[in-house]
Amino acid sequence: MTDIHTKDQGQQQSRWHVEPHHQNQHWSTQSQRQWNEPRAHQVVKAATAAAVGGSLLVLAGLVLAGTVIALTLATPVLVIFSPVLVPALIAVFLLVSGFLTSGGFGVAAATVLAWMYRYVTGEHPTGADTLDEASHRLGAKARDIKDRGEHAVRGGHYGTAGVHTGGPGGGVGTYV
Repeated sequence: MTDIHTKDQGQQQSRWHVEPHHQNQHWSTQSQRQWNEPRAHQVVKAATAAAVGGSLLVLAGLVLAGTVIALTLATPVLVIFSPVLVPALIAVFLLVSGFLTSGGFGVAAATVLAWMYRYVTGEHPTGADTLDEASHRLGAKARDIKDRGEHAVRGGHYGTAGVHTGGPGGGVGTYV
């Protein structure tokens, strides 16, 4: 906190004196600068701010008035031409969205083909390790399923709980 008090003695060299109680030098420097700043400079800053703010307010009012006038003039034209404009806008929207979608799919296809080319030529593109790992896992699982199927056809028994083994009794109701 700070103490703000008037100078004693009849002489006033400055109107206010600021004494900081804490080590907050930024605040005291800013406060001293504010009180030591010439009054004319403060008036110029205030006048500039008022002029800029007033100009922007007038500009906002003019834009609002122009928008209302344009909408008032355009409404009858839009109502008269709406049977033509609405289908035209729908057609333009469909054309633009179709071209953008087609372009997006074309870029995706070119990217995939470039990735596949780099993978096949051995350049090891990003994600190749994941693809190789998935391929090996899928191949191992396929071999495991094939082995289980061949074993089951021969009448084998894996001993997995709840799996039908095809044992005695014609294969009906025999579970391990």
